[in-house]
Formats: sequence, C-alpha cells, structure tokens
Amino acid sequence: MKAVSYRTTGPSSVLELGERAEPHPGPGEVRVRIHVSGVNPTDWKSRSGGGRVTELGAPQVPNQDGAGVVDEVGPGVGGFAVGDRVWVWDAAYQRPDGTAQELVVLPARQVVPLPDDASFDVGASLGIPALTAHIALAASERSPRELAPGALADWTVLVAGGAGAVGHAAIQLAVWAGATVITTVSSQEKAALARAAGAQHVVDYRASDAVAAIRALAPRGIDLVVEVNPAANLGLDLEVAAPDATVAVYADNGEPVVVPVRPSMAKNVRYRYLLTYTTAVDAKDAAVRAVAAAVADGALPVGADAGLPITRFALAETAAAHDAVEAGTVGKVLIDVSGGSAQ
Repeated sequence: MKAVSYRTTGPSSVLELGERAEPHPGPGEVRVRIHVSGVNPTDWKSRSGGGRVTELGAPQVPNQDGAGVVDEVGPGVGGFAVGDRVWVWDAAYQRPDGTAQELVVLPARQVVPLPDDASFDVGASLGIPALTAHIALAASERSPRELAPGALADWTVLVAGGAGAVGHAAIQLAVWAGATVITTVSSQEKAALARAAGAQHVVDYRASDAVAAIRALAPRGIDLVVEVNPAANLGLDLEVAAPDATVAVYADNGEPVVVPVRPSMAKNVRYRYLLTYTTAVDAKDAAVRAVAAAVADGALPVGADAGLPITRFALAETAAAHDAVEAGTVGKVLIDVSGGSAQ
C-alpha cells in the first residue's frame, strides 16, 4: 500500500511517499481504508520536532484525522462491518501510523460511524478541531459534559478567531447546542466565513473597538470564551466576561501569558487549559459522542459555503499540504488518499 512517512524530524522535505506492507487488525482493532486525510497544525509541528532533528526508531506516518471505509474487522469487535463509512481520530498519537496512508489499523474506540449524507471531507475535518472545540465548550463547571441541542441555551459564547478550524467547529457546535455566538476576526473576508459557519455576531477587532462592540452585543457579559491566543486576548476576555465566566484556552503563540489576578478574582473567572490528546477518557468519549450526534444532525458541514474553504492535495503532495497549514492557509487542508474525496 502507499504511505507517506518520515524517519527524521525536520522540514516537510523529510516526508517520503513509498510502499508499506498492509497491516491487519488484532483483537479490538479495525482496519480503515482512508479516503481523505485531514491536516492540522499539530501534524506539521510533530513532524518538525520543534526545529530539532531527531532520528526516529521507526518510520512515522503523519496526520491524526481521516475518513474512509472499514476494510477489515479484528476479533472481538462489534458494531462495525466491512464497507461501513467512518471517521477516525488521534491516529498518530503515540503510534507510528497516522492517516497519510491507504490503510490504517486503529483501536475500535477511535473509529466512529459516518452518516451516509456526510462526506468524507466532513469526516476528515472532525478529529482534532471538533473534539477540541467540544472540550472547550464543556470546560465550564456549569456546562454539561456532553453537548446536545439546547444544552447551551441562554449562554453567550465568545469564539476568538472564528475563521480557524477549531474556531469554525466551536461556532457550529455552540450554535447547535443553542448558544448565542460572538466571534472575533481580523478581516472582512474572515468575517464572512464566520457568519457562514453560523455565528450570530462577528466583530472585526482591527476595524472597531472590540471591547465596546462585544459589550454592546452582550450587556450581561460572556459566559464562556474559546480562546486561541491568550497572550493577546486575555485583557479583552476579562473586560467582557460575565461573573463566573470560563476562559478555555486551547492554543497559544508561544508568548508568556500574564493573568491579571485582581480582575480575575473580582469576576470569579475560571481558566481552563486543554489539550485534546491528554483529556480524560470520559470527557474525550463524551466529545466523540456529541460530535457524532452533531454530524448526524447536519450541524458540522465544511466547504466555502459553510465557512471552511477546502484546499486539496494528493497523497504525493503531503509535504505541500503540511507547508500550507504551516503558512496559515485559511480553511481546511485535506489530502485525497484513495477513492472519491467527497463521497
């Protein structure tokens, strides 16, 4: 089978397309023929090794997310049959086999049914972005652990960077759960994408006084912030936060974060830092169930019309796909691995 892998961390040039022996599932495992592989910032960052060149003990296939069809079912696995359409998550986490290959074997827990009316593009765009978004939206001590329609009714959620992949999923999931969503963006082009994703209110922080605009939209304050850049935004978050608000931080730009203690105390603000890989099993399983339910409800579409433009690459162009994500390509970067991409 065809697979992209690397033996040394470094720039995208370390990625090589080659042939590998077909894997077969053991007990409790499922083999998936990947049709579309999704690329996230975590994928190129892991491959780069933080700028340090490291020889790996075995070839590593990149990319955590993907979608395809069940190809083989291991002993003891129920609920799956050959030909079932599925999406997968965390494929390459602490494992050598990501989704940039034609066949991948995973524990059955990491394989999720994909409805017939949801494309492989949708399935490959879930994983890291949608699960991260769910964990952030469930980060408040007042929020349910598992989102569902109406679960965030009467909540006002602020999504920082609504045109990014996680921000896009956070908007969609929050709206699906009944919240009023305000999002901040840096351009009118990104504002259009955030509106297409479903955000009721969009604030261009470069074109207006963002604090004043958010306060006008949410006079009683923001209940929960989904935060991508705390070093830049924490001051704004505190100014617009309601009492007992939660700021859920899922990324940063490498800069130190200064937390204003007194203003945080005055509003009893809770900070939650999260990483989807190390989230507790029960919280991760709840996120998977909720995301699957949202997909079944048609709440997580992708594509330009849904606010998440798709940039496509062939499997042989995986290095270029990684470079595109590293360069900040707006929308979702997908790799066509085998079969039809959008079927």
